[in-house]
Amino acid sequence: MDAENLHYFEKAPITKAVAHFAVPMMLGMSMSVIYSILNAYFLGTLHNTAMLTALALTLPLFALIMALGNLIGMGAGTFISRLLGEKKYDQIKHVSAFAVYGSLLLGLIVIAVGLPLIDPIVHGLGATPGSFGFTKDYVTVMLIGAPVVVLCFTLENIVRSEGAAVTSMVGMILSVVVNIALDALAVFVLHAGVIGVASATIVANLVACVFYLFHMGVKSPFLTISVKWFKATREIVGNVLKIGIPVFIMSVFLGAMSLLLNHFLIEYGDRATAAYGLSSRLLQFPEFILMGLCEGVVPLIAFSFTANRLRMKQAIGFTVKAIALLAALFGLVVYLTSDHLIGWFTRDPQLIEMGSYILRVTFLSLFVSGATALFTGIFQATGQGTAALVMSVIQGVTLIPVLFVANAAYGFHGVVWSLVIADVVAFAVGGILLWTLRGRLQPELDFAG
Repeated sequence: MDAENLHYFEKAPITKAVAHFAVPMMLGMSMSVIYSILNAYFLGTLHNTAMLTALALTLPLFALIMALGNLIGMGAGTFISRLLGEKKYDQIKHVSAFAVYGSLLLGLIVIAVGLPLIDPIVHGLGATPGSFGFTKDYVTVMLIGAPVVVLCFTLENIVRSEGAAVTSMVGMILSVVVNIALDALAVFVLHAGVIGVASATIVANLVACVFYLFHMGVKSPFLTISVKWFKATREIVGNVLKIGIPVFIMSVFLGAMSLLLNHFLIEYGDRATAAYGLSSRLLQFPEFILMGLCEGVVPLIAFSFTANRLRMKQAIGFTVKAIALLAALFGLVVYLTSDHLIGWFTRDPQLIEMGSYILRVTFLSLFVSGATALFTGIFQATGQGTAALVMSVIQGVTLIPVLFVANAAYGFHGVVWSLVIADVVAFAVGGILLWTLRGRLQPELDFAG
């Protein structure tokens, strides 16, 4: 680790330290949301609701592929940050090499399992006869590109874990810029539609992978891509999976929740599904900003957990205040401009009305979802596998029964409000767990102080 990164880990004022780790992550993740929104925008210019529906239906699949990247990346990344605090530098090389080759293997497994089952997958995503062909095209490209996407999410996590937050951000922004350029080329020049947009995403992730691999192989003092450092010992696998599996389960639950919502919403027509797809993409912008803040401070929390627990408490306290401020600002913007935001993507007045409604309702839980992400990040950073596992399933476990009851009682409105209820329950459980574990996390400190 270079002297500058070490300074931010150990000695910089908390405000500057959190900014150093979190701002690049926030910027990078916001850019990734921008290109997700632009995917919808470029397809929206073709004025084909079936294409927008296909884009919404494939969100669970992308969430699953992303989950595999986070399975290795988040697990290895938090382990690496803790090892940095303990100054076990050779072990870091073993963990990083394991992460690289383990993620490639997972991506290849996705291809081997997914392609023979392509039609059942598309049906399972909820495709209607009108959107089946477009959905299948998108799914096919995403499955073929799975090793690249899984590797990209893994590399971004482990590069950030050594304190190279700016490098992590540059890789994400590079991917976004390439994706936007290729989207425009695919839609306006090549007229490739859904296949072109999906292919652009894969190529953009490949470019980011090359950038991260160059950093790890040439510039990083501790990370490596050399196969000679690869080890799959019980200690490495155990520590990676202890945090990685809860992260994976959480991502799978998010995908399953999106899939379940699509199945409920499709009962109210393609417009309802498309409206949810558009509003969820817009909601991703503030959500990912807050997620970037929470995930950005994870290396600082993990390092401080093994090196300076008072500093860890200070970082957590500052992050909570930042979440509250950002949630208030984003909420104000949405309530003033929701119709105009949805209107960027479609001229259909019914679609605008439905999308605006979903956007305003789901924004009600922005602060609690941000705080929940911080709770989860604390458990991941400190190696609290059981608590992280509980957080990974609680929202999905809550949402499933609420969806059935709310849909039966209140129809479309019940489906939309069920998301807020699930967020509030997850927040409450996270707060209880953090309070319960406060002695284990900081035996010499009290979280209430």
